[in-house]
Amino acid sequence: MRIALAIFASVALAACGEKKPDTPTPSPTPPADDAAPAPPPAPSLKVDVGVDPDKKVIKIGALNDESGPGAAIGKPFAQGKRILAAEVNAGKSGILPDGWTVELVERDHGYNPQKSVQSYNEIKGEVLFIGTSFGTPNTLPLLPHLQRDKLVAMPASLSSKMAENTFTPPVGPSYLVEARRAVDWIAETTPPAEVKLAVVYQQDDYGADGLAGVKAQAPKHGITVVAEETITPGQKDFTAVVTTLKDKGATHVLLAVLPSATGPIAGTAAQLGFGPTWVGLTPAWIDAFFNPEVIPSAVLGRFHWVTGMPFVGEDLPGMKGFIAAKDTHGAGAPADFYTLLSYVQGRLGLAAATIAIESGDLTREGFLKAFQSLDKWDAGGLFKPLDFTKVPYVTSVETRILQPDFAAKSWKIVAPYQAPKD
Repeated sequence: MRIALAIFASVALAACGEKKPDTPTPSPTPPADDAAPAPPPAPSLKVDVGVDPDKKVIKIGALNDESGPGAAIGKPFAQGKRILAAEVNAGKSGILPDGWTVELVERDHGYNPQKSVQSYNEIKGEVLFIGTSFGTPNTLPLLPHLQRDKLVAMPASLSSKMAENTFTPPVGPSYLVEARRAVDWIAETTPPAEVKLAVVYQQDDYGADGLAGVKAQAPKHGITVVAEETITPGQKDFTAVVTTLKDKGATHVLLAVLPSATGPIAGTAAQLGFGPTWVGLTPAWIDAFFNPEVIPSAVLGRFHWVTGMPFVGEDLPGMKGFIAAKDTHGAGAPADFYTLLSYVQGRLGLAAATIAIESGDLTREGFLKAFQSLDKWDAGGLFKPLDFTKVPYVTSVETRILQPDFAAKSWKIVAPYQAPKD
């Protein structure tokens, strides 16, 4: 036993004297309190109507006029939203966050207010917002419905009545502002004592804005208003109207009408040997008038356009992007002013939707809140900066005077952007 213990002890002593190989020392485990924090879970997106958060789809309504008296404007206006939707859905546009697409839910009300209400009721439960509500008389009956449903409807209208309502934000200066600016320009270019001003206006809030602007501004310059002639949308015969203008000796005529009236009024005047200076508000013109086969260029040779909008082909940031989108997704559509205006209006709605997505609230309430956070929004340089932060909306008050250049099928800038005096 003693021999065994001695052997064991000698072996143990020998082992203690051997050099052990180096081994890495494990890092101490940090206390639980010092552990790196786990990434927060992705926030959930609040939605209610018109949004599929799993498929990332936003449904947008459109109440168009493609068959009524406003169809000359309504058709290209409808096309503008379709081009935008196709551009977004093709991907990598940067207009909405990655992966998001849009779906248009469209109806044609034919410029009929009753059908507009009917169409609204058909789609109101499907859409986050209405990207087009075409025409002043077709949008006004929707106001109580929009208020009840908390649904934004972006009007194809610059009526001052639209600006008064939270849910119908206009995308530019009102017709009232345009008419006042027109009178200022007339006074700047013709001695006021020599001006005999007349107004031709359609019997709705668009026309009422034009008349109100003239009545507000003409006395400031000592300009005499010699005639106030009313028409109805879709009217065909303007002989009596033009005869009155001629008999009153009108030197300048402000047109608060649709293009379906502008051409026949000017054409009838040419036939009767009457050639005043015509000044049309934004909806009085359509780019088809550049085509002499639609109307002889001489008939509108004295036409002037008062508007706060860009024109197609103008050297502005963003214009090439619009033209590229139209050429790619427009199925051969012409580069029309109203297509451009509708496209930009749609971009405005999607800018608000992007803010709502990023804030985590894409409900109708969240969309409105995002919309009303937009200030100095300029469509990437296409528009004068617009402000949607206050109601009644005063998005902009600057307009300018343009004259058609029929040879170039474009515009000459006659007077720059400016607010009405006073």
